Amino acid sequence: MTAGKDRAETYSMALERIDAGVSCALITVLAVQGSAPQAPGACMLADDHGDTWGTVGGGLVEAEALDHARHACRSGKAHFFEHLMYHDYARDADAICGGRMVLLVTPLNTAHRAPLAHACHALQHRESGVLLTTFNPGDAPAPSMAWCEQDAPHGGPHGIDAATVKTCLESGVPKLLDPDPTPSGTPRKVFLDPFTPSPVLLIAGAGHVGQALAHAADAAGFDVAVLDDRAEYLRPGLFPPGTRLLQGDVVDQLRAFPLDHHAYVVLVTRGHRHDAEALEACIHRPAAYIGMIGSRRKIALIRKDFIENELATAAQFDRVYAPIGLDIGAVTVPEIAVSIVAQLIAVRRRGEAPRLHPPRCPA
Repeated sequence: MTAGKDRAETYSMALERIDAGVSCALITVLAVQGSAPQAPGACMLADDHGDTWGTVGGGLVEAEALDHARHACRSGKAHFFEHLMYHDYARDADAICGGRMVLLVTPLNTAHRAPLAHACHALQHRESGVLLTTFNPGDAPAPSMAWCEQDAPHGGPHGIDAATVKTCLESGVPKLLDPDPTPSGTPRKVFLDPFTPSPVLLIAGAGHVGQALAHAADAAGFDVAVLDDRAEYLRPGLFPPGTRLLQGDVVDQLRAFPLDHHAYVVLVTRGHRHDAEALEACIHRPAAYIGMIGSRRKIALIRKDFIENELATAAQFDRVYAPIGLDIGAVTVPEIAVSIVAQLIAVRRRGEAPRLHPPRCPA
């Protein structure tokens, strides 16, 4: 799925074009099978000036999608199509990934403004909801859209009940459904696109690793917050635009920060004592991920201290990713940041990641 920040920009540009009366079309990936360059929910905007925002995978699929978008802008009718990537290998062959993509091109008009504005607001303010798009897979006028918040019952022309909306939102996985035809017998499809808050990465420590990590995580779609007790390390120019900078006692800041299953915590403070105090402040919090930088010996010593002083059980400590990051042979600060973000992505997408278990501390 397109990263939240990219999709927010795409929808913002769509709203600007609708308001300006510029013809434009929204291209959305509805479903994929096999290997494909994008996942369901990825979207791209194209206007009749030739400008584009977002991506549905680049290459041949995007070229075909843009051709459909040009026709949709002129005709005001939707284009529903499949792009196959089953060709045999040859230097002049079409796509050979082995996948299949199903896409919808929606020519936008003023009727789409309200639901798109709701979706854009949700992306920008970490709110949840589902964008429903109903269309006729044949030659038909522009699809209709509706925005549904969690627990808000929905029926009417879309025919999707609240339970289906809630299930889609809880799973976070887009769905392409085939409800019963309309009363007139017209076939239809409904695409449910769930919007959930982007994962938050809280970085405790604004030094060199924290700065590099903030940039790498921002590029990977995380909403980044950095905390430190040193104001001089929290200069906005050191971090990506939009990074939340929190100055104050690290332990107090960690205890006050709202951590939930969308939150990831990385401890990269300026010393082992600060890291241990920071870990004590968050080890029992319901974060999706807690990672702490340090050598194997440092981690083993902290682990021993936590268990012996009943600050955490062995099982509680061992859920911490420490030493942090994937074993890619990272040496430089940017490489270390990449190894950490790779581990964050694995947890985000798979629920867990490979880890380096520290040895037991020698007696």
